[in-house]
Amino acid sequence: MTAITTTALGSRLDTALGRLTMYRLVLWVLAILAVYSLLLNVLGWLTFGLPEMLAHLALCLGLTYASSQGLAALFHVRPHTESSLITGLLLYFLFWPSQLTQGLQVAEITGVALACVLASASKYALAWRGRHIFNPAAAGAFLAGLTGLNIATWWAATPAMLLLVLPGVLLVLYRTGKVTMAAVFTVVAASIVAADLLRAGLELPEALWQTFAQRPVLFFVGFMLTEPLTLPPRRWQQLALAAVVGVLFAVPYNLGFVANSPELALLVGNVLAFAVGQRGGVRLRFVASRTLTPTTTEFSFRPERRVRFIPGQSLELHLPPGTAEGNRPGTRTRVGDGKGIRRVFSLTSAPGAPLLTIGVGTAEPVSSAKRSLLALAPGDEVSATTINGDFLLPRNPATPVLLIAAGIGITPYMAQLAAAPAGSSAGDAAGASAGDRDLHRDVVLLYLAKNAAELGYAEELQRSGARILARLADGSAPPDFMEDAGSRRIDAAVLKELVPDIGGREVFVSGSPASVSSLRAAARGAGARRIHVDSFTGY
Repeated sequence: MTAITTTALGSRLDTALGRLTMYRLVLWVLAILAVYSLLLNVLGWLTFGLPEMLAHLALCLGLTYASSQGLAALFHVRPHTESSLITGLLLYFLFWPSQLTQGLQVAEITGVALACVLASASKYALAWRGRHIFNPAAAGAFLAGLTGLNIATWWAATPAMLLLVLPGVLLVLYRTGKVTMAAVFTVVAASIVAADLLRAGLELPEALWQTFAQRPVLFFVGFMLTEPLTLPPRRWQQLALAAVVGVLFAVPYNLGFVANSPELALLVGNVLAFAVGQRGGVRLRFVASRTLTPTTTEFSFRPERRVRFIPGQSLELHLPPGTAEGNRPGTRTRVGDGKGIRRVFSLTSAPGAPLLTIGVGTAEPVSSAKRSLLALAPGDEVSATTINGDFLLPRNPATPVLLIAAGIGITPYMAQLAAAPAGSSAGDAAGASAGDRDLHRDVVLLYLAKNAAELGYAEELQRSGARILARLADGSAPPDFMEDAGSRRIDAAVLKELVPDIGGREVFVSGSPASVSSLRAAARGAGARRIHVDSFTGY
């Protein structure tokens, strides 16, 4: 009963969080923390002074927003307002509010103002091919600190703030799927910090309390280390990065002109991440779109330069603001759905293909981002900012796999099937030559859709050579090359019946969070040992 309740709760949480992009969620969490800090000050649990905190908040938000807008106009690019506001809120929590009761602290205020402007400027000056290399808030704080005007104190790490910082961080990490990465950093950094405190004579409970309540371990990992644009693309790279940054964060050192600080640790990590990732954004020129099903559309783009990715990975598109037809002929009106202008889509084309393609659900109601895609005309440009993901098939082509796709969850499999043709069965593979076996993989694909019309990529799937099972909710018959899996709900017993050798296959599940949760449980119950998931929650 507990497992069922947990799954249901997780599904509801996924659905709720799926209504917000990652940027919007972080912005809301930080905004709530800012309001909470003001409340704590009124209650006397923080002693900065309410006018000082309000002035500090206005300075950080106002300058990061204004400088971001100005620099975007200077460089002729679209400003990302959410990103600038997030940066402003982070800097609000990094620097002490200046005490106005002691007179105007010109140097301190100038230092904070400089950090805000430098944070915005770092997105353009410290960038490569349109992709900023460093976390903007960390870059601004570090560079401002070098001037001696002000230094970051990370005052968000105070015991009174912990009550909301902890759940806020957990919410963000759950949404980004970076819980494991955060755990690696936290274990490494907290172990080093706590060990130093124990050597200084503190008892273990007090050492742990100081580590988490008075050091910015949680705030750092939740809101800065896991920032998506400055992470390496692969999971193992992210885990290694977390460990390295954890050491740099916690081990004290002083090189004369710089000493250890959270912001410096993060900047070093950003350099390492940049070295192994897709270096720079890529401009994509829209070519065409085609209808896949009544509710899905494929979009094709021609990249200005080669894009490195592995089948199963996703790219983040920086889209123009959504538009819709206005009330008067020839007019267009901006619309929005509160999800921002950056979205993540699975790549459906094979690496090396001349065009990059993505498959997108376009059922009504259409979000502003999807409306922007649908409004693109041939020749229009969008930019891709990051490519990442670990939803990758086993390196060994002899490893049999089961791919389970729920609706739009078919998209990551298309690049995989296009890059590595499937064999119809293990027996066929055994009878092939050694060279053929290297090129083919034993693939079973279970495709769940509402009806036959919603089975996208039918021609590509038929050419793939995979064994394909179709479960159609309305009981209609799938195309001849697909096996009819009926209309039964896919639970463990049904899945075992459909794929008797599931225990010997690596299983991949893709679709909405609710579908993934249910299908993963079914696969586990059917005997699957290794299960990989890819949830489409929006970004």
